[in-house]
Amino acid sequence: MLTIEEFAGRLKSYLNSEQVNLVRRAYYYAEQAHDGQTRRSGEPYIIHPLEVAAILADMHMDHHSLMAAMLHDVIEDTGIEKSAIAGQFGDTVADLVDGVSKLTHMQFENKTVAQAENFQKMALAMAKDIRVILVKLSDRLHNMRTLGVLRPDKRRRIARETLDIYVPIANRLGMHNLRIELEDLGFHAMYPMRSRMIKQAVREARGNRKDLIAQVQKAIAARLEEVGLKGRVVGREKHLYSIYKKMQSQSKSFAEIMDMFAFRIIVDSADSSYRALGMVHNLYKPIPGRFKDYIAIPKANGYQSLHTSLFGMHGVPIEIQIRTQEMEDMANNGIAAHWLYKSGEEALSGSHARTRQWLKGVLELQKNAGSSLEFIENVKIDLFPDEVYVFTPKGHILELPKGATGVDFAYTVHTDVGNTCVACRIDRRLASLSQPLQSGQTVEVVTAPGARPNVAWLNFVTTGKARSNIRHFLKNQRRNESIALGHRLLNQSMQTFGIKLEDIEEQVISDQLEVMKMTQLGDLLEDIGLGNRMAYVVARMLVEPGLHDENKTRIETSDNEMPLSIRGTEGMVISFAKCCYPIPGDPVVGHVSSGRGIVIHTESCKNIAEVRHSPEKVLEVDWDKNVSGEFTVELMVELEHHRGMIASLATTITAVEGNIEKISMEEHDASFCVVQLVISVRDRLHLARIIKRLRVIKGVQSINRRREA
Repeated sequence: MLTIEEFAGRLKSYLNSEQVNLVRRAYYYAEQAHDGQTRRSGEPYIIHPLEVAAILADMHMDHHSLMAAMLHDVIEDTGIEKSAIAGQFGDTVADLVDGVSKLTHMQFENKTVAQAENFQKMALAMAKDIRVILVKLSDRLHNMRTLGVLRPDKRRRIARETLDIYVPIANRLGMHNLRIELEDLGFHAMYPMRSRMIKQAVREARGNRKDLIAQVQKAIAARLEEVGLKGRVVGREKHLYSIYKKMQSQSKSFAEIMDMFAFRIIVDSADSSYRALGMVHNLYKPIPGRFKDYIAIPKANGYQSLHTSLFGMHGVPIEIQIRTQEMEDMANNGIAAHWLYKSGEEALSGSHARTRQWLKGVLELQKNAGSSLEFIENVKIDLFPDEVYVFTPKGHILELPKGATGVDFAYTVHTDVGNTCVACRIDRRLASLSQPLQSGQTVEVVTAPGARPNVAWLNFVTTGKARSNIRHFLKNQRRNESIALGHRLLNQSMQTFGIKLEDIEEQVISDQLEVMKMTQLGDLLEDIGLGNRMAYVVARMLVEPGLHDENKTRIETSDNEMPLSIRGTEGMVISFAKCCYPIPGDPVVGHVSSGRGIVIHTESCKNIAEVRHSPEKVLEVDWDKNVSGEFTVELMVELEHHRGMIASLATTITAVEGNIEKISMEEHDASFCVVQLVISVRDRLHLARIIKRLRVIKGVQSINRRREA
């Protein structure tokens, strides 16, 4: 068991005596705070913070991080306030401890929401100071090492959370060693049987191939010496979880995966890396298409190395990574490697530019997310960066997740570019915004000032930034449209009293908002626009403030009330029913649907008949004389079977500026069939023109407009 004196002795190798004493002080403070507390294993609780600090000390972390590690459970488990820690050890340490602490004083509906809220809090603290996540990862690693004492279901839950969130974060920060240990511990906790079987198989396979590995290693080392390159060759172990994932994702057998030998060559400079690459390509034949240069284009987490695959002795495949010692440290410790080369504040200020960029993105995701669950979903998307590297027209490199599209690229460049993009050029050719990008392509975004995000983009975007920005825009757009519609509905109801909303005194409005438990008029108008409140009831309350109980307000209608005009440009708050497909010119009626706004039906629609007797749910509507937009209509066309009949229908509709949204066919008998067409039209006149053209097609027997489901 590690003691504080042994630990302090370790720290003297890279911290000065004053810093070591501060860490020692934090230990004694934590020991006193946790006095009497034990872990599940029965050990004194203080063992855990000390072991967490030891993990950070192996990375040469600064004294603030080590002090925070000693104190990381004090706020959560002992009732000591953040201000007390700040008074004793300063604001920096107090902020780190607070960032790592969970949200203990809040009640959540379920564990998922609690986890999401905790992660959101930690992510924000991490964006301010990266050391928060390094302390948290070390805390998680020690918890995973001591997971055996917990119940199996709890073990699996913690392991799942580790594999889903903490492993990808460690990967994103380039911390290879910590990630691998977390993965293998998580794998063992989730699937103990599978883990044991693979471990046993690896041990046997390694024993059988010792001689061959030694021969290849010796041959590479001898050739390095021959060409005068300083470097060392080490065998690379495949860890259990990566073997398991490869077996799953690539549907390969254990033997196929273990058939690949892996080596790493560590040299003294980047220049020597490329020379070593040439040397191994001379020694063994390279496998085409398997070379990757991560030195010229580093991975998003800062990882740099040359990767190549070769046909080795007896045709056995060999994987080789070539890198410098600094790249090796960066690969193993990631962002924490900065503390190996720099100290304290200098390490923080010079902290990796890419990590900073990512953390800036995390803050933006948080700002736009509607809830902690949405935030965590978006961050998880960004934590699995199987990247493609693409170029901007000016030659800058952007890394995007695999499957990213032109829309993802646009939002990565800038939020405003994403919000106004209409098309993109891939390698100078116009391409669809939904086309997945490939590494090496040059992408240019075409924008238009009046353009706005499309809800359909959510079906194909892959980056969290694009997804959260589109949702944020649509949410705001829906709110603005709801407010505008609510304003129209309220003014329309107020016509009954011969008054407008603008004529009501501000004091009356604020008094009534207080009665309705609302803070601003916009919220009330949005509620009316979404159909959650009745415009007539709100109008009565504003005109006759004495009627405070809106439930007792009588529903009355007046002959003076004008029907609401449908313009076709209201957006998401006015929708058109899919059962009867109303179009301009049809007699229509509005159904006030809670949360959806107003749904427009034709007057003859059977579905509206059920609610016609509830005046609060039905709204008199009419088409505006300047109505614009495209409206969907469904036609049933009965025609004779003949070759090219579908093509004839499609060509005819397109020629009259109609747009086919859906087409399906049902056979009546050997010679007749019914084609169901869902098409977009401007109004009834446009529809009449299309029907007229369709009638003259050879073989068409009848055309009917379908009016209800």
